[in-house]
Amino acid sequence: MSKITTTLASPDVWDDIQHALSGGGDGRSCQCVWPVLTNKEWDATDLDERTALFQSEVASERPPGLVAYIDGEAAGWMRIGPRPAQHRLARTRNIITTTLEPLGDDTVWAVTCFVVRKEYRGQGLNAALLEAGIEFARASGARMIEGYPIDTSVTDPRVNDLFHGALSTFLNAGFAEVASAKPGRPLVSLTLAA
Repeated sequence: MSKITTTLASPDVWDDIQHALSGGGDGRSCQCVWPVLTNKEWDATDLDERTALFQSEVASERPPGLVAYIDGEAAGWMRIGPRPAQHRLARTRNIITTTLEPLGDDTVWAVTCFVVRKEYRGQGLNAALLEAGIEFARASGARMIEGYPIDTSVTDPRVNDLFHGALSTFLNAGFAEVASAKPGRPLVSLTLAA
């Protein structure tokens, strides 16, 4: 049986993050900065600028996410952090109309991206990343975590759209559905014990 481990993003694992992002899908071209940029900012950047922005985030005081490994090989990535730092969220209608929390509350964290290399899909990496992310958020003082997954039981998304995560992954980790402004796109949340 394969061994899954996770670690927080840092400059020491930058090459591993890049390896995880480059295994299929939009991870490499996005550099996981889609959640932190507005549409206007996104349209004004190219891959080099996105990479530099992401590298700066990874080197900052608060890691923007976690890397997952299978038997020591970088295999997946998840973005998690304070919701206000992920600027796109406060401009996303589905989130604005369904969240019960103030948009500027930095004790509310958000999970906004999963990437798993093609050869490692279906092995439980998203669940392992989410579990580690919950512990990271709790240790960092978050009071709540939101997610914006896809309910794969009612919709058949393109593989690239699964970066939001599957609803079942969040529900299995203890999240509860809050509301849904669009069919198949619920907002979920998990309150963290103090």
